[in-house]
Amino acid sequence: MKSNLLSLCFLFILISGIGYAQKKQPKSIIDTNVGIRKYHNKEELDDMAKGLLLGLYIERIEKLIKLMPYIAFATKPGITMTTLGIPDNGDNRKALDNQYEATAEFLAVNSDFQRRLLPYSDTDDLVSAIIFYEEVIKSLHEYGKFH
Repeated sequence: MKSNLLSLCFLFILISGIGYAQKKQPKSIIDTNVGIRKYHNKEELDDMAKGLLLGLYIERIEKLIKLMPYIAFATKPGITMTTLGIPDNGDNRKALDNQYEATAEFLAVNSDFQRRLLPYSDTDDLVSAIIFYEEVIKSLHEYGKFH
């Protein structure tokens, strides 16, 4: 009798653990890695080697691509489907996961393209583009203040 009771308790705990483990934590709609540690001014960029400028340029494009499609929802990480009132069901989670995968694939192809061809660009044009991208990113973070 005691062994049956112990077996039943063990089974209940096991089933409870499995049920709890299957609950998914809400995923942020915006990738948590969209922030920029430092914004630059023209003088700083003018003093940088072209290789560093290429890296900054590619990084700024990646940040914009991870952020732009979602500005109707939010402009900072941490907003989830649940936060927005979107049902957090399997279909919607799958759609978000597919979007993340497609974005990652696009970024990989784009980064390869940029690393191959961007070295042929004019350094002054790179500096201007980086400043432009940084201003767009700054304005996106202020976008939420307009509503």
